[in-house]
Amino acid sequence: MNLITALKFYVTRMTEESGPGMKVLLMDKQTTSIVSLLYSQSEIFLKEVYLFERIDTNVRNEGLKHLKCIVFIRPTKENVEYLCNELKYPKYGTYYIYFSNIIAKADIKLLAESDEQEVVREIHEYYADYLAISPHLFSLGINACSQGLLWNPIHLHRTVLGLISVLLSIKRCPYIRYQNSSEMAKRLAEKIREVLSKESNSFEFRQDSTPVLLILDRRDDPVTPLLNQWTYQAMVHELLTINNNRVNLSHVKGISKELKEVVLSAEHDEFYANNLYLNFGEIGQTIKELMDEFQKKAKKHQKVESIADMKNFVETYPLFKKLSGTVSKHVTVVGELSSLVERHHLLQVSELEQELSCQSDHSMQLQKIKELINNQQIRDIDAVRLVMLYALHYEKYTNNDINGLLNLLKSRAVSEKYIKLIYSILEYSGINARQSNLFDRESVAKITKKLFKGLSGVDNIYTQHTPLLNETLEDLIKGKLSLQTFPYLGNTVMSKRPQDIIVFMIGGTTYEESLTVYNLNKQNPGIKIILGGTIIHNSASFLEEIQQATSGILLKYKINNN
Repeated sequence: MNLITALKFYVTRMTEESGPGMKVLLMDKQTTSIVSLLYSQSEIFLKEVYLFERIDTNVRNEGLKHLKCIVFIRPTKENVEYLCNELKYPKYGTYYIYFSNIIAKADIKLLAESDEQEVVREIHEYYADYLAISPHLFSLGINACSQGLLWNPIHLHRTVLGLISVLLSIKRCPYIRYQNSSEMAKRLAEKIREVLSKESNSFEFRQDSTPVLLILDRRDDPVTPLLNQWTYQAMVHELLTINNNRVNLSHVKGISKELKEVVLSAEHDEFYANNLYLNFGEIGQTIKELMDEFQKKAKKHQKVESIADMKNFVETYPLFKKLSGTVSKHVTVVGELSSLVERHHLLQVSELEQELSCQSDHSMQLQKIKELINNQQIRDIDAVRLVMLYALHYEKYTNNDINGLLNLLKSRAVSEKYIKLIYSILEYSGINARQSNLFDRESVAKITKKLFKGLSGVDNIYTQHTPLLNETLEDLIKGKLSLQTFPYLGNTVMSKRPQDIIVFMIGGTTYEESLTVYNLNKQNPGIKIILGGTIIHNSASFLEEIQQATSGILLKYKINNN
């Protein structure tokens, strides 16, 4: 169940089936992102693909009949129309067509009718209709999948297709379980089952394991995406944003041209692959080691006095150049993270975030929030997130002072949009919207974990929080996940414990949850878990999700200040 391996297999097949010779790869916007996550440009060149075109912005170049065209597109109505036009007036010699998902027979007929010059050699369905972020993590790239707290129909359709593609690419036909409190989870589960029965021929795999698809709703755990992160990958996404493995650094003062946008890919960057789950303190240490190694090699190369020295330098140059690029890239990224942490007092903010999510000490926490709101060096967005966490935690607490905190934010001239988000998050994910008792669970679990972790010196105050997903998956692995809270769809119940688990989070997942899955996979050798979401959130995209989800509905929440 390795998502990157599954998708690379398809792309390799596409480039090989057309045989030797120069090729052009014709894609749409989404498939371009799918491929760029898997391969660097130089790797694609090695597969004899020398030209990349977009089907939706395809400029007419004449005289390219010597090229074979590999078409890799999503089976949408627009793409089929674009492709019909392309085939009526073919620009390339031959066409090998691959759809990233199930294509309707009627669309195949349309294409056949358009292929008057008989340039099409093959048409296949290769199920690569999702973004493979890592071997165990995928995204569909949909932010704000709901409106009025129900599915946006376009996003529901896209999500069904994405999940079907995941199941077909890893060859699993699963039992389906879903979060009972979520209307959206139930709806998605039913839609998936419809496709599984309609396309049953495509799902006839020999399965050695008992797979389960578990559909969850982000609304049950609003805390995880609100917190500052302290592992490398999650921290980069929170503070700088990772978009299809790319990080924009053009805003950094004095940045060199080649570092304005950097690629962070575990597939192509050994340092990143080895360190993406380390915490910030450890990263500083490993960057220092990387620089020392580079300087040692650089010193060695300063003496190029003989032919033998030159030969040696040339032979090691690609490696040397690669190391130099890796060093400057990660030093720049870590340097920028470090300056943001310092400038915005994020250690102070994060410590309080962790306390609000893991402990219950109302008067002390309220006092600390007030102090931070009054501190002008704290960003508005961080003050607002602290109030959100407080409101979620103490919503039903008799003496809560949510109103007082809102007034403090207003006197600080925080924008109306942010103030409204505090009401919105309670509508989206307040105590009446969640089926889990998020904060009681935290305090009991954390006290025991803290004692044990503290002894081995692993834990620290910035990483006390564990996502709700961890507990849900542990229960599922042990066969203890409540059938009432997470029922099976239909009357089927698995007799055995699942070995292959596909978890999907409606409303987006996070890199903190990805780390949870990575650790559970390591701790349970017989179990394989993959995690997906409509999107991979940082706090900024999560706030957009909430804003969109609650738009158009009357915010019923009245702040109770008895």
